[in-house]
Amino acid sequence: MVRQVDVGEKPELLRRAVAVGDLALAPATRTAIRRRSVAKGDPLAVGELAGLLAMKRTSELIPHCHVVRLTASRVEIAVTGRGVRATAEASARDRTGVEMEALVGVTVALLTVWDMVKYLEKSRAGLYPRTRLGPVRVVAKEKGGSSPR
Repeated sequence: MVRQVDVGEKPELLRRAVAVGDLALAPATRTAIRRRSVAKGDPLAVGELAGLLAMKRTSELIPHCHVVRLTASRVEIAVTGRGVRATAEASARDRTGVEMEALVGVTVALLTVWDMVKYLEKSRAGLYPRTRLGPVRVVAKEKGGSSPR
């Protein structure tokens, strides 16, 4: 039997989670992003928007996730010395946490960047020898008035 955990008796509390993730990219790709010369447009802006939209659809992507009424969410992507780093924050006043929403936001944001720059990352064999997704992890979580753990 497949079922979703019953959270009906849990109190609605303020829930917040922050996730971060990295996408390693070749130096030439990082330069193209900084110079805004990527053929498909600005991968940082598009990635942030894609991550935000994905956070709202987490329960459609991950079978056991409940529908969570996000009260606030944000996704930020920045170029780093190795590639790009995405940060996603999700907040809700609900009966279950928002870690999965933050993780989905980060992952979809980074995959969107990868999609937009893959032509710059491909080897002659059509592979991606330098491109690496991860780690992706939760770095903060709050429930009610508690402090991050």
